[in-house]
Amino acid sequence: MLTNFLNHKAGLCVIIIMALFISFESFSQTKYKAFHPGELWLDDHGDHINAHGGGLLYHKGTYYWFGENKGKDSNNAFVGIMCYSSKDLYNWKREAVALPVSTDPDSEITAGSIMERPKVIYNKKTKKFVMWFHLELKGQGYAAARTGVAVSDKPTGPYQYKKSYRPNAGQWPENFEEEWKDRPVTTEADWWTEPWRNEVKEGLFVRRDFDKGQMSRDMTLFVDDNGKAYHIHSAEENLTLHISELSDDYLSFTGRYITLAPAGHNEAPAIFKQGEMYYLITSGCTGWDPNAARSFKSSSIWGPWEYLGNPAQGEHADLTFYSQSTYILPVQGKKNAFIYMGDRWRPKDPIDGRYIWLPVLMENGKPVIKWFDEWDLSIFEKEMH
Repeated sequence: MLTNFLNHKAGLCVIIIMALFISFESFSQTKYKAFHPGELWLDDHGDHINAHGGGLLYHKGTYYWFGENKGKDSNNAFVGIMCYSSKDLYNWKREAVALPVSTDPDSEITAGSIMERPKVIYNKKTKKFVMWFHLELKGQGYAAARTGVAVSDKPTGPYQYKKSYRPNAGQWPENFEEEWKDRPVTTEADWWTEPWRNEVKEGLFVRRDFDKGQMSRDMTLFVDDNGKAYHIHSAEENLTLHISELSDDYLSFTGRYITLAPAGHNEAPAIFKQGEMYYLITSGCTGWDPNAARSFKSSSIWGPWEYLGNPAQGEHADLTFYSQSTYILPVQGKKNAFIYMGDRWRPKDPIDGRYIWLPVLMENGKPVIKWFDEWDLSIFEKEMH
């Protein structure tokens, strides 16, 4: 009797385990067929994708999504930069921690540092994958304002950390007036007053940071049609954007750069090119709280850049649908098809931050972002007709 009972129990356990396995298998094989902005977005393990402030790389038929691994209680880095892959942009496979934090307490990327907004580009000459990210040193808050670079032979990593920079030390912006160069590096004007803003516009912080290099916080990367790469970053206490040219191997700065929207208080830059025109989407600076996006255009990466206003339209456009820009993704195989990638930050529970992906549509020569509860890539085919 005891033997029969044990056999029965064992059989029951096997049935339960098989049922759970089948349930998980069917769940993990569930295919997304559309984007659902703001909802939980599960990877192939059934977990919410953990790749915040991210950027995408397309290489040999596969998209790779790199982003910040967030925990529940802190926005600091305790794991590193994640990598996911996809063939269709809807369904994502968790690949690896592409750039882990270091266990060395003296490393710039030691656990507890801040590693934000990673972007990866491929260098066709060196055949290397190059990652740049906003780096803040452990225990210094946001005072370091550096940008770090890492490199790998494979898109999924592991990436080898190289170094960090304060960009363009000892270099003046190309659009900097000669008469501004010899002015003082300090001011008696009160912050946030009109006289102070004018001094910022005329290079107050560029002069202050000239020798040690310019600040670099929120950033993105852009590779132009000719293979030239650019690092676009918030500088000057987040008051002015800088567009900086990278070296041919994408691992350092050439010293050529411009300022964009001086004293305009822009961060979260995201750039794309349609035809011969460059478009830039940014946000204002309100901490973790959303605000109205801004947009600019130029026929040259070196400017001048024309302000176009808020690209978002419709309900909650004044808060960019409760999101902040991180990247503009060109959709492969579709002409003039771009996706706005934004983050809906949740600072009290960072790991639960949501992703707001929406189509970038063009109206009257301006990028437009509208809300859709659900949408798929066929929207770009409809726009062409």
